Amino acid sequence: MKILGVVGSPRKKGNTSVLMKETLKPLETEGIETEVLFLSDYHIKDCNGCEGCKDTYKCIIDDDMQKLYPAIIESDALILGSPTYFYNITGDMKAFIDRLYCFEIFADNDRSIWISYNEALGGKYATVIAVSEQEKAEDMGFASEAMEKPLEALGYRVISTVKVLHVFGAGEALKNENAMKEAKQAGEKLLKSLQLKEKVKKQLS
Repeated sequence: MKILGVVGSPRKKGNTSVLMKETLKPLETEGIETEVLFLSDYHIKDCNGCEGCKDTYKCIIDDDMQKLYPAIIESDALILGSPTYFYNITGDMKAFIDRLYCFEIFADNDRSIWISYNEALGGKYATVIAVSEQEKAEDMGFASEAMEKPLEALGYRVISTVKVLHVFGAGEALKNENAMKEAKQAGEKLLKSLQLKEKVKKQLS
């Protein structure tokens, strides 16, 4: 198994990164392969709606996203993490998610009929991490939903959503016991879900 963590924050030692690493720990302890991508390391263009992916389910835009698609396809679960920028996710995370549109498959004669690439292959799992410097949950805006909803449409079952408030300075989350505990529990729940899936697959084979 392989888990892919995607960090939408430009701060590699920031709170989103800290929480991502804590979420991955239970999985790594069990020997599961993990990889963390920082979107700020890649040049990802916006989806332009060209529909070039219509028949192949592959995006035709030639940029760094092409380096990420294999890791996304090979992973058994995704963990998306983003700080809150003006009530939403970062621009890097939004561009990344939009470029997953190529995994949506529509019926030729009726675009109200559609499935996802992952759904066709049996579905996958995901976890979401959203971070905000503000104290009130409403000030996080749509950050968590902006990751959850596309993931669900893409055939991922979102196992947990970690919402952490009132952290801003790099690494402040390390001092927030509840935040670290929630991140770890999210990782444990994802681990148990994956283990149960493997158990049932063996029983049914």
